Amino acid sequence: MHGLVKIKTTLILAVLSMNILLGAMPALLQAEPQFATIGSGDVSGIYYPTGLIIARMINDKRQAYGVRMTVESTPGSVFNVNAITAGYLEFGLVQSDKQFQAVTGRAEWTKKGPQSGLRALFSIHHESVSLVAAVDAGIETLSDLKGKRVNLGHPRAGQYQNAVDALKSAGLNPNRDILPEKAKAAEAPRLLQDNRIDAFFLTAGHPSEILTEAVSGMRKVRFIPITGSGIDELVASTTYYTTTRLPVERFYRDAKEAADVETVGVIATLCTSAVVPDHVVYVVTKEVFDNFDYFKRQHPAFGDLTKEGMLQGLSAPLHPGALTYYREAGWVK
Repeated sequence: MHGLVKIKTTLILAVLSMNILLGAMPALLQAEPQFATIGSGDVSGIYYPTGLIIARMINDKRQAYGVRMTVESTPGSVFNVNAITAGYLEFGLVQSDKQFQAVTGRAEWTKKGPQSGLRALFSIHHESVSLVAAVDAGIETLSDLKGKRVNLGHPRAGQYQNAVDALKSAGLNPNRDILPEKAKAAEAPRLLQDNRIDAFFLTAGHPSEILTEAVSGMRKVRFIPITGSGIDELVASTTYYTTTRLPVERFYRDAKEAADVETVGVIATLCTSAVVPDHVVYVVTKEVFDNFDYFKRQHPAFGDLTKEGMLQGLSAPLHPGALTYYREAGWVK
């Protein structure tokens, strides 16, 4: 009899323990962290460290936020937009021109149509379109690229269209008037030094490891201005191109005639998808803006950032999570 009571007591305790565990399961599930990945760019560019900086800021507070982030190196803006809208990435760094073209169904998205699920968080650093040419190739203007071997960049990177736009503004057909190469940006300095190309385009913030490598080789290079009436018309006809100066004297003094040159630029932006949870987007926005001074110090390319400027260059609708933060902070009514 005593043994029977003991068995019943054990069963009752087991049932009670199970009920307690089942009742606690929703809370346990809520405590599970949400995972998110940022699509960046080539590891030698600025997009990759930018993604790492943001992810580290979020992961340092993962217990408070309930969010864990990773960074993936990608071919760049076009890839990131497509991966975001397909659900493979939660976030991606995207040039402002690619953001505009995606939401309006232009350029790479002409056949697909407007990418209505793309959402914006904020802008980051300015990026200038750089044209680097070997001195021995005799290139001093955009027009001198005719008949030359020119790397335009990977077609799934934002810089490819920038190169095409610059060439067309000078009256050059990128398929007929030059010998085009489509290698990744990080490969261009080596191709130039090996005399396999005469020049290359690069859209990047500064300082850029790729440009530093380009000016440090045995084959001397110069930076070519991207100017002219065609460029003026390009800037006037778009919402995303601006005139700017390439800081050659500050960062790339090993170039021949190391003086700043005039060019055009775009802005790096952080994008996401409409289906990414509001909470995840909110904490990313909040962490960067609440720790703005810290964020600025993490990379030289962020040196000129302002909070007001980080709301410029956004063509996609703001994600509700970001919008909630901006309203709380008084940035948006």
